[in-house]
Amino acid sequence: QVQLVESGGGWVQAGGSLRLSCTASGRTFSTYAMAWFRQAPGKEREFVVAINFSGSSTYYTDSVKGRFTISRDTAKNTVYLQMNSLKPEDKAVYYCAKAKYGNIFNSRVPETYDLWGQGTQVTVSS
Repeated sequence: QVQLVESGGGWVQAGGSLRLSCTASGRTFSTYAMAWFRQAPGKEREFVVAINFSGSSTYYTDSVKGRFTISRDTAKNTVYLQMNSLKPEDKAVYYCAKAKYGNIFNSRVPETYDLWGQGTQVTVSS
């Protein structure tokens, strides 16, 4: 069974850090771009960041630039999201997603992705 499993969410005070992990099982995803999205209560799912198949190219939404870092470990079939200087507005359920392509293309569009994880909750208190 092919699936993505996120972990690493939790509660943190504003200014703190968390590292999310997304591990793919059932097949290798080394030839596909990956991304993180998030969804806050009452809001639509929004794009956070994407990384291409090799890890050489990334694309961040403006609100997380300089605070979040995406990376991938092909050997472990895992994508990471290091989140620093967290703010209350970062509170959301975070989802990882597998793109249909290897390169970053239409990254903000959910239809670009054909496999999603179940999500992990991130709570940031002020």
